[in-house]
Amino acid sequence: MSAPRNASQFDDIRLAEAASLFSALGSEQRLLVLRTLLRAGPKGLSIGELGNRTGITGATLTHHMKTLAAVDVVKQEKQGRSVICIAADYETLQGQLTALLDECCADCTDEACTPEHHCHEAPITDQEARHD
Repeated sequence: MSAPRNASQFDDIRLAEAASLFSALGSEQRLLVLRTLLRAGPKGLSIGELGNRTGITGATLTHHMKTLAAVDVVKQEKQGRSVICIAADYETLQGQLTALLDECCADCTDEACTPEHHCHEAPITDQEARHD
């Protein structure tokens, strides 16, 4: 077995953070809540509107929001008499997904596989190369 090409982006702490994040996202309903909030943009949605858009209400929605808030991807803010739900940390989501995807082919032994072009991707044609 050959040694890895480069060091992993995931140290033990980042691995634990990623595991917590992906565990929290391991529910169709929580993914729906997060997706709905991401689509709503930085102003977020009232808890009532979030429930209307997702079809998840009451204690179930509260539970899912609490789980997502625990991994810092959503937050709730009180605005007057309303509770506004916001997708809080796009950068965390993007960073965790990017770090995971950066692991792709790190230990691949295929000589054609490079950090710039992975062996599972379609080959770059001459025409594509000229357009870059």
